[in-house]
Amino acid sequence: MKALAHDRGSPHMLRAADAPAPVPGPSEALIEVVSFSFNFGEVAFRVPDLPDGTIPGWDAAGIVVTPAADGSGPPAGSRVVTFGWSGAWAEQRAVDTAQLAVVPDALDLGATAALPVAAVTALQAVRRLGPIVGRRVLVTGASGGVGRYAVQLARLAGAQVIASVGNPGRGIGLTELGAAEVIIGPEALHGRVFGVIDNVGGRQLADAYLRLESGGTVVAVGKASGEATTIDFEEARMRVDRGRIETFVIGTPLGGDLAELVRFAGRGDLDLAIGWRGDWIDYRQAADALVNRGIRGKAVLDIRRTDG
Repeated sequence: MKALAHDRGSPHMLRAADAPAPVPGPSEALIEVVSFSFNFGEVAFRVPDLPDGTIPGWDAAGIVVTPAADGSGPPAGSRVVTFGWSGAWAEQRAVDTAQLAVVPDALDLGATAALPVAAVTALQAVRRLGPIVGRRVLVTGASGGVGRYAVQLARLAGAQVIASVGNPGRGIGLTELGAAEVIIGPEALHGRVFGVIDNVGGRQLADAYLRLESGGTVVAVGKASGEATTIDFEEARMRVDRGRIETFVIGTPLGGDLAELVRFAGRGDLDLAIGWRGDWIDYRQAADALVNRGIRGKAVLDIRRTDG
């Protein structure tokens, strides 16, 4: 089969290559991949010491070719969106049935490849804030994949969402997704917020923490800035009565959360937030645009189109 394989000497440490087809384990289904997505973290922060030839990739959507031998999961021919820590960027992948969800015919199957890591991260981060009906919630890095989903999901949970972006161009479309306000950095925030979903890290994380209401929470999701975070806790004691920062690590398996997100999308409550979509032969173009902040939202690469 064809795949994008790890190669330390190539741009973005990726090259198109031939690879052996995956052999599924007892609880894994064999999937014919229709589309996969690039996440900022897995492209911008590639691990150089992977063995050459390794097939990376977390998110993919496709069709079940061979169901899991243990009887779990959907039958052959089912349309599914899938997650795994590797193997997505190829014509076929083997995936544990606890890490997939069935996609209804009414949804563009390939587009759902945008969901797994970014949308599940946003969903789990919003839950970590607790009840937010009527509360103010700040989302930093709101123009990225996780950010655009977090804006929508926090709004669906009843929050008044403030979306923070790096420049006005990055804020295009966020009010349509549910942001009550779009600002350029936490320093432009007026008043305090109950919760923060931070995708940037560094100075912005420290600044956002100082703007919490008493009892508020910052969920530290990402480090798009590449900066270390330094917090002056003496200043914090004077400015924040009570508040906490929680580090975020995605909880697996993802199957249940993926099914919930697919239901949101199917009802029209969740935009799939795709900012770039094209043939997978253009993977270098997609990777360049993603790491250089040229994409608002997710990048989806089609191996073959089945919709639209």
